[in-house]
Amino acid sequence: MNIAEIARRAGVSRSTVSYVLSGKRAVSEQTRGRIQAVINELGYRPNAAARALKEGRTRTVGLVIPPASLRLTDMQLGFVASVVEAAARADLDVLLSPSGGDHDRSFERVVLGQRVDGVILMEIRLEDERVTRLRRTGLPFVTIGHTADPEGTCWIDVDYTTLVARCVHHLADLGHRRVALINRSTELIAVGYGPAHRALVGFTEAVTERGLTGVDICCGDDAAAGEACIEQLLEEHADVTGVVTINEAALPGMERALRRAGIAVPRDLSMAGVAARHWAEGFRPELTAADVPTEMGTYAVDLLLERIATPDAPPKHLLLTPPISLRASTGPAPAR
Repeated sequence: MNIAEIARRAGVSRSTVSYVLSGKRAVSEQTRGRIQAVINELGYRPNAAARALKEGRTRTVGLVIPPASLRLTDMQLGFVASVVEAAARADLDVLLSPSGGDHDRSFERVVLGQRVDGVILMEIRLEDERVTRLRRTGLPFVTIGHTADPEGTCWIDVDYTTLVARCVHHLADLGHRRVALINRSTELIAVGYGPAHRALVGFTEAVTERGLTGVDICCGDDAAAGEACIEQLLEEHADVTGVVTINEAALPGMERALRRAGIAVPRDLSMAGVAARHWAEGFRPELTAADVPTEMGTYAVDLLLERIATPDAPPKHLLLTPPISLRASTGPAPAR
């Protein structure tokens, strides 16, 4: 089925059908409705390749994700899902490409292969070679996360520094004097993973401001690591009464380890953190937390579309500070 057949059935010229499909010229509502009815009846879809060639665009955006060898956390999968859904609403396709490790060639194909109109980068490091590479090419891009020097780039991020500090202040207000930060893995911290470093900054600043005793512990992104982390905390820092975490993937293991040790939350130990809402609500008891918005991918797509449409406009950024949802996992410090 082609434009000529649609024009014949609708009783209009081929150019009028083209104007309706492209939106480049105004067409009366009556004529537009008649053409759209024929399109709907025939189930017509424009040829994507021809459309891209004519528009000078691929109508595809690249989403650069961590290597497939690394299991994506639930939060990361949420970002991927929201990007795909937002792109679909804008009539765009998404090309997934891993980066890091042995995947440099895949990233280069996205950057240089003229396969996408723009790129969204995930899992940003403080010093990120991918960001530097994209800046040099001029290809529009947006990052979920931001580098240590984000000047000149479009990005969206969660304010881990502020949110972790708020969690510490909440625990201090409840009388907790010895608190711990359960962070992400040592590997992520070593490579400069932004959220882990900013969480530590917020934790350290708040502990110092409130005159608390603080300890930070690295933890892998899985339940087994969460169990081991709690066991280490109870063995080496038994005087800790409050915990803040940004490691949602380890929460099920933390919960199991606490239950096995006979530690009641929040009677014996209070817990708070930054996590996707369903992780926080799935913890028992439900976790007091800043709920990371699942719409971050949607915001990233919106920023990227603006960047593609007006590449010379000043870059925008969005730093999110969702409120702390007070749930059942935090309470007054136990008397010891």
